Amino acid sequence: MEVLTGVVVQSLILSIMVLGVYISYKILDFPDLSADGSFTLGAAIIVIMLKKGVSPITASLVALLAGAMAGLITGVLHVRLKISNLLSGILVMGILYSLNLRIMGKANIPIFSKVNIFYDFNPLIITFVFVAVIKIIMDLFLKTGLGYILKGVGDNSQMIKSLGIEVGGIKILGLMISNALISLSGSIMAQYQGFADVSMGIGTLVLGIASIIIGTSIIKKKMFIKETTLVILGTLIYQITIYFAMNVGLTPVDLKMITSLVIIAFLAVGGVKNRKHGRRVLNVKNSKLIKKLS
Repeated sequence: MEVLTGVVVQSLILSIMVLGVYISYKILDFPDLSADGSFTLGAAIIVIMLKKGVSPITASLVALLAGAMAGLITGVLHVRLKISNLLSGILVMGILYSLNLRIMGKANIPIFSKVNIFYDFNPLIITFVFVAVIKIIMDLFLKTGLGYILKGVGDNSQMIKSLGIEVGGIKILGLMISNALISLSGSIMAQYQGFADVSMGIGTLVLGIASIIIGTSIIKKKMFIKETTLVILGTLIYQITIYFAMNVGLTPVDLKMITSLVIIAFLAVGGVKNRKHGRRVLNVKNSKLIKKLS
């Protein structure tokens, strides 16, 4: 039971990262590979600041701001220097790898004895509160005028541009918010695990996309269920699936293969459900048309 609770806690922490990937990948249609570096950036900053006696809350906010700066660099490379979105993310990911090593000074730093946000508190409650607050703020933001513009840029940037809105600036803002959440997630994960490793962010974007796909393609969306909720549930399902896969005899060496197979399986199931739903909608429309003609 304790192990399963740990899986849920890690899922909630990672869901903050997935919400960040959701903004760049799902809303802006921007596969931002700098996410891998931003996750580690948050972890690197938090361990160094905690070792210097800085408050965990203050250190976490600094990690969030550092992630926003990483997103700013990615956005500037893409928008101002006209570098493709994929290459912009790769370049920033490379920059952040070296920067993270500079910040940490070595590949791995433990902070088991340092006071952190989980000190004397139940990790499950703390992470749940963090995720709930971030989700509510994000939902409220996406309902604002700026939030609708952000979604519009991803759906139809030409239409937004025709309204006299500076599309490039909106993209940069979206990438800053995305990487800020990813970096915050990395800082919380480092505090929960008790260490930061320079390679802990590898596969962040893939994990985020997998969770988004699972959440949005498998769970039937209702009017009262927001997509951000589906993304969080998708993260939980993905992590629990990986946990059970590891417990049937597979090893960490097989993790990449497991990830690919899990995504393929959920996409296949989601595709069948979507096709059935499409046929039901078409049959309803046809029956209504027949009634009108008769």
